[in-house]
Amino acid sequence: MAADIAEQPEVFAGLLEPANADPIAAVAAAIVARRPRHVVFTARGTSDHAALYGAYLAEIRLGLAAGLASPSAVTVYGARPDLSDALVVGVSQSGGSPDLTEVVRVARESGALTLAITNNPGSPLAGAAELHIDVAAGHERAVAATKTYTAELLALLLLVEGIRGGSGVVPAEELRTLAALPGLASTALADPTAPDLARRYRFAARMVTTGRGYAYPTAREAALKLMETSYLPALSFSGADLLHGPLALADPDVPVLAVVGAGPGGAAMREVLARLGERRADVVTVGPADVPGSSARLAVPEVDERLAPLLDILPLQRLALALALARGENPDAPRGLAKVTSTL
Repeated sequence: MAADIAEQPEVFAGLLEPANADPIAAVAAAIVARRPRHVVFTARGTSDHAALYGAYLAEIRLGLAAGLASPSAVTVYGARPDLSDALVVGVSQSGGSPDLTEVVRVARESGALTLAITNNPGSPLAGAAELHIDVAAGHERAVAATKTYTAELLALLLLVEGIRGGSGVVPAEELRTLAALPGLASTALADPTAPDLARRYRFAARMVTTGRGYAYPTAREAALKLMETSYLPALSFSGADLLHGPLALADPDVPVLAVVGAGPGGAAMREVLARLGERRADVVTVGPADVPGSSARLAVPEVDERLAPLLDILPLQRLALALALARGENPDAPRGLAKVTSTL
């Protein structure tokens, strides 16, 4: 897991190279030509969080309604929704889950434009879709997904910005911004705070993760990493939902990991942080600046909020790794889990 985490700057750099970016631009151009009216994502686990990020991008950057499909509606209940005007995107590191493949197959039969985003071009999901994007993350050693997750995020960002540009090609100014990502990722991974926090929270009974907007997928992915590597119950909420009842969970014995960026989503977290402060919660923030009342900060460089999820998750991955080791667990082989999970 440590090796996979450390490779992410290199993965970013590789995905931005023409050999990988040009095929994404071609897919984006094909989508522009079809003019879908809405976007439906289908995914499981870590990829579900990447898909949620994609849904935010589609709605905010493209002005298209977007949502996440419930695969069981198709595979368990036999539903056949009319998706003829939709872009249906299956996101999966392995591309091996039968339910996602079936959703994409059914969507394609109904007239949808279908796209698979995987780390395996030869997978069943890639074969079922009309279009495919290879996230080109290379072999991932650990069961817990790290570099494939951030590669999915970057692939989705390149896709959406290419569609938004109108030709499939990401505008030159945007590409110059993205070119800084590998170096910024290295900076985020160099922050020494995560191992210190792992020692501090070694005996925590549970955690809460939270964020708003683009940061919400990061909060969900962080909670999953903590659960699957440390077996630590971690509950994830959007900042808005946290105020609707779950705030009662917060007290000095329940650490809260709050993703607080520099954009509108971070600003929207101010009320949440104030309410957590009233509860005397132990709040650790993830972001580019210190937040009054927080006990610690996992530092990341300041970037446009669209790019922040690619960096914010990095110190949280390191925290999950360090916490698992501090608790005497093996994060490379979580009990009961396999690299490819097949659901029907």
